[in-house]
Amino acid sequence: MSAKKVKTPNIDIGISEADRAKIVKGLSGLLADSYTLYLMTHNFHWNVTGPQFNSLHVMFMGQYTEQWNALDQIAERIRALGFPAPGTYKEFVKLASIKEVEGVPKANDMVRHLVAAQEATARTARKLLPLVGEVDDQPTADLLTQRLDVHEKTAWMLRSLLED
Repeated sequence: MSAKKVKTPNIDIGISEADRAKIVKGLSGLLADSYTLYLMTHNFHWNVTGPQFNSLHVMFMGQYTEQWNALDQIAERIRALGFPAPGTYKEFVKLASIKEVEGVPKANDMVRHLVAAQEATARTARKLLPLVGEVDDQPTADLLTQRLDVHEKTAWMLRSLLED
């Protein structure tokens, strides 16, 4: 018995396949940054110590929970555009602009790492806005705007912890 190749119906949503591929490339980078940020935040939640333990532990939980839910939205947008979403550590490492943190930093250093990672994720999202505006991809623009709002606000809140 031979395996039959199943052909997916053409996608005709008013955005060319070439433009959808460019958008998906950007969204894949956003998914990789978002997953790396999620993992970093969860790791810091588990390992934070010191006088700020309780407040940071709770704050990090709220942040990684929000981030976890965002991963699905980004991946599902990639799928809606007709492409597979990256989903392995190997792919995420290759696509992410955020580097892993080795060891267990002190609490304030955790906050500094998270500020940098939130800002990097915002930059990744922002880079895609001109393209999605050009091809009138409103659902992706809406997703990016929501993500920018979250990352910029979270970075501000984290930076506030570092002020004297």
